[in-house]
Amino acid sequence: MRFDKSKEIFDKTKRYIPGGVNSPIRAFKNLSITPPVISKGRGCYIFDVDGNEYIDFVLSWGAMILGHCDPDVVNSIKTMVEDSLAFGAPTEIEYKMAKLVCETAQIDMVRFVNSGTEATMTAVRLAKGYTGKKKIVKFAGCYHGHHDIFLKEAGSAVAELKLKGIDEDIVQNTIVVEYNNLDSVEKAFKENKDEIAAVIIEPIAGNMGVVPAKKEFLQALREICNLCGSVLIFDEVITGFRLSLKGARALYNVEPDLVTFGKIIGGGLPCGAVGGKKEIMECLAPQGNVFQAGTMSGNPIVMSAGYATIKKLKENPHFYSNLEMLAGKLEKELTKVFSNSNLTFCMNRVGSMLTIFFGVERVENFEMAKMSDLDLFRSFAEYMIKNRIYVPSSQFEAMFLSTAHSENDVERFVEIAQEFCYSKRK
Repeated sequence: MRFDKSKEIFDKTKRYIPGGVNSPIRAFKNLSITPPVISKGRGCYIFDVDGNEYIDFVLSWGAMILGHCDPDVVNSIKTMVEDSLAFGAPTEIEYKMAKLVCETAQIDMVRFVNSGTEATMTAVRLAKGYTGKKKIVKFAGCYHGHHDIFLKEAGSAVAELKLKGIDEDIVQNTIVVEYNNLDSVEKAFKENKDEIAAVIIEPIAGNMGVVPAKKEFLQALREICNLCGSVLIFDEVITGFRLSLKGARALYNVEPDLVTFGKIIGGGLPCGAVGGKKEIMECLAPQGNVFQAGTMSGNPIVMSAGYATIKKLKENPHFYSNLEMLAGKLEKELTKVFSNSNLTFCMNRVGSMLTIFFGVERVENFEMAKMSDLDLFRSFAEYMIKNRIYVPSSQFEAMFLSTAHSENDVERFVEIAQEFCYSKRK
């Protein structure tokens, strides 16, 4: 494979954009190859400016559940863009989208914003306004966006950086505890008594790699929040509408007070949302005194793309069983490949989300994820990308499948993974 044009464009971009990217994970800092500059996407395939074709298992970090440029989503955007770009005013499509999200995800009310970071930031502010308390509990390795309050021991690209510019006066109200460790949660509540406004958690973490919470752990969080008058927030920016129409909550049968969405609800365009119980949501301005605003929130083009996506998922419930089948096949076949190669590894999968950890047999929290063989993962990621299988460049991210993937795409992934293992035995 050649990356000549990608390298030329990427090098020129560094002159105008810090690091050449608008989000750190895209820079391939840990790999020895230039990040491919992508020019086109169709279904489960993406194409770079050098003409290389990849089977995409990143999917805009999980957003493209229907694959790239799904015809129904594209047509909805084309129809809307003829009459609407932005108004900063109420539109009918935002009503239709809100109704669809609330009915499908089974929540009372929703407020649309422009990103996952905005959604989680708003959820925490809402919890503080509702409870009158100022501290929050988050979990090491969970990534909830780039606001100061969330960057303490965060996952994703943050895990590989030494951070500066963080306001310590804000961060001191963020209490970090260990994922899947109830003792650490109980200790935090005991030491901070009635000061905790909210617990925010990814019910299935996607930013320390895929790490699912234990059901009994989430149930205990629900009980603690009930007992202490704290708001339980599920960050489903990644998992919302990916694992089921009700997201991860359907798998655990645990109801949070607030839930955040992103990625999929924008149909590939920038979008986020916070939703949940009516009595909490009504604290938002203009109905209440918790302020949140955004000129582009509820943008008609974004709403049309999101509406088409969720409507298609709702009308085709078999999509989720097909995704489970494909992801299960990928997990099963990769397990054979790595086992036959005598590699120590752990495969964490929930639905159409999957992460491979080398060098460890079990990963249940961030500390365990960091003990994995990061160098071997880098070699694996680089090999896969060089062989036209587009995977995350970082260990602390998830792989995803879309409804556009086929068994042939999964088999090709397994074939290249097998070649990688063979190359390591030489």
